[in-house]
Order: sequence, then C-alpha cells, then structure tokens
Amino acid sequence: MPRDQDKKNWMILIKMVTKMNIQFLSLMAPLLCSADISITLRNRGDDAYRANVYGDSIIVQQHISMDGSRSYKLKSGTGAVVSTKKEELIGILDHFNIQVDNPVSVLTQEMSKQFLQSKNEGDKYKFFMKATQLEQMKEDYSYIMETKERTKEQINQGEERLTELKRQCLEKEERFQSITGLSAMKTNLEYLKHEMAWAVVNEIEKQLNAIRDNIKIGEDRAARLERKTEEQQVRLNEAEKKYKDIQDKLEKISQETNARAPECMALKADLTSKKGAYNEAEVLYNRSLNEYRALRKDDEQLCKRIEELRKSADQSLEPERLERQKKISWLKERVKALQDQESSVNQDIEQFQQAIEKDKEEHTRIKSEELDVKNTLNYNQRQLKELKDSKTDQLKRFGPHVPALLEAIDDAYRRGHFTYKPVGPLGACIHLRDPELALAIESCLKGLLQAYCCHNHADERVLQALMRRFYSPGTSRPQIIVSEFQNEMYDVRHRAAHHPEFPTVLTALEINNAVVANSLIDMRSIETVLLIKNNSVARAVMNKKPPKNCREAFTADGDQVFAGRYYSCNNKRPKFLSRDVDSEISDLENEVENKKAQILNLQQHLSALEKDINCNEELLRRCQLHYKELKVKIRKSISEIRELENIEEHQSVDIATLEDEAQENKIKMKMVEKNMEQQKGNMEHLKSLKIEAENKYDAIKQKITQLSELADPLKDELNLADSEVDNQKRGKRHYEDKQKEHLDTLNKKKRELDMKEKELEEKMSQARQICPERIEVKKSASILDKEINRLRQKIQAEHASHGDREEIMRQYQEARETYLDLDNKVRTLKRFIKLLEEIMTHRYKTYQQFRRCLTLRCKLYFDNLLSQRAYCGKMNFDHKNETLTISVQPGEGNKAAFNDMRALSGGERSFSTVCFILSLWSIAESPFRCLDEFDVYMDMVNRRIAMDMILKMADSQRFRQFILLTPQSMSSLPSSKLIRILRMSDPERGQTTLPFRPVSQEEEDRS
Repeated sequence: MPRDQDKKNWMILIKMVTKMNIQFLSLMAPLLCSADISITLRNRGDDAYRANVYGDSIIVQQHISMDGSRSYKLKSGTGAVVSTKKEELIGILDHFNIQVDNPVSVLTQEMSKQFLQSKNEGDKYKFFMKATQLEQMKEDYSYIMETKERTKEQINQGEERLTELKRQCLEKEERFQSITGLSAMKTNLEYLKHEMAWAVVNEIEKQLNAIRDNIKIGEDRAARLERKTEEQQVRLNEAEKKYKDIQDKLEKISQETNARAPECMALKADLTSKKGAYNEAEVLYNRSLNEYRALRKDDEQLCKRIEELRKSADQSLEPERLERQKKISWLKERVKALQDQESSVNQDIEQFQQAIEKDKEEHTRIKSEELDVKNTLNYNQRQLKELKDSKTDQLKRFGPHVPALLEAIDDAYRRGHFTYKPVGPLGACIHLRDPELALAIESCLKGLLQAYCCHNHADERVLQALMRRFYSPGTSRPQIIVSEFQNEMYDVRHRAAHHPEFPTVLTALEINNAVVANSLIDMRSIETVLLIKNNSVARAVMNKKPPKNCREAFTADGDQVFAGRYYSCNNKRPKFLSRDVDSEISDLENEVENKKAQILNLQQHLSALEKDINCNEELLRRCQLHYKELKVKIRKSISEIRELENIEEHQSVDIATLEDEAQENKIKMKMVEKNMEQQKGNMEHLKSLKIEAENKYDAIKQKITQLSELADPLKDELNLADSEVDNQKRGKRHYEDKQKEHLDTLNKKKRELDMKEKELEEKMSQARQICPERIEVKKSASILDKEINRLRQKIQAEHASHGDREEIMRQYQEARETYLDLDNKVRTLKRFIKLLEEIMTHRYKTYQQFRRCLTLRCKLYFDNLLSQRAYCGKMNFDHKNETLTISVQPGEGNKAAFNDMRALSGGERSFSTVCFILSLWSIAESPFRCLDEFDVYMDMVNRRIAMDMILKMADSQRFRQFILLTPQSMSSLPSSKLIRILRMSDPERGQTTLPFRPVSQEEEDRS
C-alpha cells in the first residue's frame, strides 16, 4: 500500500452511501430509479497498481439499477474509463489486500452483536479464520490437493495411453517384418483349407458314431422301461384286487352293524325307562323304611318313659337317687370305653388312608409309565410301518408324502415354475462312509436331514405352496433353506477341525452335490464336528485339549460332547441313514412285542392296585361309619349323664297321656309297614325287568363291539391297501411318463441321425472337390477356422501394405516417437507430483505453525487489552473440531468464574467486542479498519478507555486507515493532523423524506 505520512492514507469520497442496495432504492422509488457509488483509491509509491495506466488514483464506480442489476467502471485519475470487467476489480483488491467481506475490515454493530450472541462456537471459529485469512490459505491448500489428484488421474490416463501406443508400435514393427513371409503364408493357407475340409468330415463322423451309440443305449433302455411298466401294471392289478376284497369285507360288516343299530337304540331306551322306574320305586321304599324306623324309635322311647314313671310312682325318692348315681357311674365308664374305641378306630382310619394314598400314588406312577410305553409303542409301530414302506421306496423314510412331493417338484420344474430345481431331502443326498456312525450323524444333523434347499425366495414360495398340498395345517413341515446355488463346494480347509484318528461329519459323508454340502456347512458347520465312537474317549478328547476349530463331538450312541458338558441321546437307532432295513425291521418288531408285553404286565399291576384300593376304601368306609356311631353313642351317653345329674326330685308326668300317644304311634307303624310290603314287591318286580333289559342291551352291544373290533384291523388293512394302490399308480404313471419321454427323445435322435448322414455325404463330396485324397487331420475344425481367418487377415494386411514400404517405416517411426514423448511427459509429471507432495507436506506444517502463532498472539492481545479495564477473559481454540470459545469476566479473574459474553451488560459487551476486534487487528493484514457504533452501549469510562486503545493502535499503525462511526460527540478527542472528524447535520423537525436530488441536477448545480 502506498504510504504518505503528511496526508491521510486513504481518501474515500462517497456521493451516495447505501447499506442495502435494492431496499434503499425501493424506499427512494419516488425520487430515484438508479444509484451510483464511487470510491477513489490512492495509487502512489512503489506498490502502485499499473501506475502507467491509472495514474495517481483509481476511481471505482458501481451503478445499481432499480431491477437489481449492477455494473462496474474502473477509471484513471483523469476520469478515463480503463475497464468495466469485474476481474480487473478483483485484481486491484488482491493487489492492495483489500478484503471486502472480511469482518475485520468492516464490522457493523449488527454483525458484532450477532457474532457475540451466537451459540454456535463453530461460527466464531469461522469468523476468526476469515479475519486472519487462514481460511483462504486452507482453501488454497485444498485446491492444490485437488489439482494434485487431477494430475494423478492424468498420469494414470497417460500410462494407459502408453500401453496402447506400445501395442501399436509393436504392431507396426510386426507388420513391417511380415512382408517377407507373404508367399509362405499363401501356401500355408491352401494346406489349411485342405485340412479344414476333411476336419469337418471327421467331426460329422464322430457325431454320427455318438448318435448311433446313444440310439443303441436308448433302445435298450426303452425295452427295460417297457418291462418295468408291465411289471408295475401287474402289481397295480394285485393291489386293486386286494383293496376290493378288503372293501367288500368291510362293507359287509358295516351293513351288519347298521342293521343292528336300531335294535340297540330301542333296547337302550327301554333300559333307561326301566332303570328310572326302579330308581323311583326304590326311593319310595327307602322313604317308607325311614319313616317306619322313626316311628319304632319313638315307640320304644314312649314305652321306656311310661315304665320309668310307673316305677318311680311305686318307689321312694332315696332308692331312685341311688339308682341314678349308679347309672351315672356306669354311663361314665361306658363313655371312657367308647372313647378308647374311638381312638383305636381313628388310628385304623389313618392307616387305611395312608395305604390308599400310597396305592393311588403307585397307581398314578404305573399309569404314567403305561402311557409312556404306549406312546413309545405307537412311535415304534409308525416307524416300523415307515421302514416296511421304505423297502419299496427309500424316500418314504423321510416321510410318507416325500415321493409325491418330489414328483410335484419335478412337474413344477418342467413347467418352469422354479429358477433352479430344489434339492432335498438332504438326507437322501448324502451317504455314509462308516455305517456305525449313522446315529451320531443323525443326532448332529437332526431336522436338516428332511430339509430342502432353494436358490432364492421365489423358489421357496413355490415350494411352500407345493408342501401345503401334502402337509395338513398344524403338522410340522420340512425346513426350507434359501441359499444361492453354487457349483463348487466351499473351501473350508482353514477353518475345519483336524484330528489324526477321528473324522469330522464332513469327511465321514460322501456328498456329490455341492449345494447339499454348502448348506450343511452353513447351517451346522459340519467341518468342525468330530465323530468319536467311544464315549469315554470322546470325553477325554474334548475335556483335555480339543483340536483347533472343534466345538463339539458326537459318539456312536448319538451322545453330544462339549468341553465340560455331555448330553445323552434319546434315540437308540438311526431312523434315516441306516442301510440294513431288514435288521431294523426285525429289531423294531421285537421291541414292539416287548412293549406290548410290558403294557400287559403294567395293566395287571394296575388291576391289582385298583382291587387293593377298593378293598381299603371299603374298610375305611366301615371304620368311618363305626367312628361316627361311636361319636353318636358318646354324645348320647354324655347327654344322659347330664339329664340324670339335673333331674328333679319330684316328677309329675301324666302316664295316661303317654300311653295314648304310644297307641297312636303303633297304629301308624302298622300302616307304614303294610305300605312297605307293597312297595318292596313292586320294587322286586321292577328290578327283575331292569336286569332282563340290561342283559338284552349288553348282548346286542357286545355283538356290535365284536363287529367293530373286526372292522378296525380291516380299516387299517384298507388304508394300507389304498396307499399301496396309490403307490402302484404313481409308479406306473412314472414309468409311462419316462417311457413316453424316452421314446420321443429316441425318435428325435433317429431323425437327427438321418439328417447327419445326408450332411456327411454332402461334406465328403465337397472335401473331395477341394482335396481328392483324404488327409489325416489332428486339429479340430474350429481351431483350423480361426487359423485360416487369422492368416487371411494377415495376408490381406500384407497385400494392402506391400506396395508402400516407406509408408510403413514412417508410421512405425511416428508411433515410436509418440510413445517416447508421452513416456517422458509421464515421468516428468510423476517427479512433479513427488516434489509437490514434499512441498505441500512442508507448507502444511508451516501453515499449522503459523495458525498456532496467530492463535497465541490473538490470545495475548485479547488478555492485554481486557486487563486495561481490569477485566479477565480467555479464548479457547479447538482446531480439530473447528470451534472457538470466548468468555469474559469483569473485575478480578480469581474472584469470579468466567461468563459467556451474552451474559454481560451492553457496555461491557461493547467493550469486549472492541478488545476482540483490536486483538484481531493486531494479527490481521488489511489496509483499513472500520467500526460502526462501537461505543453505543458503553458508559463514559469504557468509552474513554476503548477510544484511547483504538487511537493508540491507530497511531502505531499509521500506514493503515481507521474509520469509526458513532452517534456520540467526539469533541473530547485531541486535535491532530492524523484525525479527521465528519459530523452529519441534524435532521429538520417535521421532515419525512431525505432531501436527495437526481444526480443530473447535482452535476448541473456544480457546473
């Protein structure tokens, strides 16, 4: 910047000042339609910008229209327009280091307030970076790094171009060298044509031989399919005949049962009515019997009372008292004896109850055991049936519906419903190397043996739909594994378990399908599971030090062994992988017989227990009844004792009245007794009728039960026969479809054979025309065809270039020079990139040091300026997270904690702003400083201190210009030739618009 100590550094002539361009014009719309802003810059000294063009000053004029458009004019000191381009203006700003958008150069009160009240520490950090021009340095560094990356891309492109140029250069060289061998190439071409003609004949002959072999094999297979179809038809006829015979027997039994059903219903209704009549008669008889017993008891009591009264009338009072005392003593002895009997009976009751409870617990245990044995028997019977079925079809071991499901899968695949045909069940796709490990492998794989594999989820949905046709709702279905099919098995050598003696599940199986192997590896990690036949050896291997990658092991008994844990297997034999089916069937049949015998023994034991329980319950009931009778006798005796003890000396009872009551009671007894005899006779008659009806009903019911028992095994046989018929039908349909498909293929191959024979005759005729004698050819026709095409192209290329040898030389030389030139450029760029990386590394370290120095200087200046007012403050820079934290505390720093600047008063905040701006001024480079209303919220003391600090800094930096805008009076400032005060006149009272005039009118007034 040019310096002049006698006059001001800068002269700014403002004809019209605006803060917001378009907004200001909208306010002045009635007066103006455009505005001009003109600034004159001093352009003197050694650092003048194009002094020969602009002279001693540069005039920057901006024109702003009402529609928002702008234009620039850059004029020389004489007023001549030098340029109207913005790029020229930007060059001037860069030359004089004028930062238009730098807040350190121009800081308005609103910008300062927004900065200090901002909650975002990142914004403060950006403010600091922009003020110190560190942001520009960072952007320049980023731009250089981007340029470096683009240069690397150019190098990569150049290297690719080098490869292509090298290839072209070699082709030019080869083309030049190949001119001399043109005649030899033509001779070789003719010989290749002869070989080609007979090579085609050889290939057709090979195809004919292969087709004839296939037809012969196909005819043999067609004969076998025909025999199998006939055999299947015979088996189907036998199965249908057996099914019809069983159905006829079952129909006959059903008709007989239905014929006896009405008779059974009628006998049952008759039995129910007779039971009701008998029960009603029994109720009436019991009611009369109870009434008779009550009357007889009343009669006995009346007679006894009358007798007592008669005796008391004849005897004196003393003998009566003695008699009462004697009776009381006897009653007490009786009560004691009865209580002893009660205690003994109570003990018997407890013993019977304990015996009954023990028998019931034993009964419950045996019943549960019987249920478990029955469940095992049912399971063994089902497994036995499946094993017998699997003798004819191995797939039935995995479920009765599996063969039909696989046929449905094949049909759906032929129709194109699957992307890839599902694989399964997985157990049918694997084979054991050692049959003794069958149970161990089944215990390891479990349900995966019945699972299916699909290529994608679309195939899975199709398979689920097929399964719903064969598996009813609520029943378990096989698992479906969805995994993309691959043709090669996983390489698991790095993660498989290895032991010198014992195999893993993967090595113990023969798996021809890679999809099956990969699925088992994914789902069960079979490469990490060892198979150890002996249980104790398995425990020792897994507990001491298991092999690497080994997580678990299985024994020959199916037990699962972990390190420190052992789980026994519930199954005793393999279900899916056993090879000796007959032995399995024999073992299962023996086990079924054993289970039946066990169930019979348990049932006999249960019957004995039930008899014991019934006997003990009967004895218990008698003891309880005896116990109740003793209780009644005890209460009655105690009551008599109390009555005798409380009886009065003189009794006055009317004996005649009691005798009348006794007479009436005897008459009632005779009537009730007569009624009882009638009811008893009626009851006996109804009882005989009921017994007769029960015998008839039991007889007919027993006959129906016998028929049902005959029908149940027939139903089972019918179901088996039906299944057999379905199997034979499916087998026949399978062989018929195979036969039809095979015959179609065979006919197609025969037609193909006829066509190939005609083609062979044509090719042999063509070959004799080309070469009469047959040549022995070892190469195939495709290889010869490629060689002929390549040789023809080479000959054509040689023909095209054979007449201009110099042109070939020139092209080769140009290609070589282009290659060498580009190679030299690529090498130069690589060296430049390497040098640039070293320079940028050094410059980035220098940038970090410079940023650290500026940060430290800013902190020191800020603390120093705050201390002049006895304030404390601190600035925390976090360059990693790009944050800046500023806190200020009025007063002594050790007496109060630092506060955020938003918590300060208006004057304190303005003073802090001035300190912060001055600290930035001290470290930033700019030709002028501008502050707007910096002291508006300060008190007189803060304003004076702030102004002194600004003047002191301005005096120390006389090569810069300071512009301060304030509404306060500056009359207290000292007079100096370096200070110039511009005061605006006060507005007139009542004035509503500013007294601006059009620019043209002002120019006329000046002129």
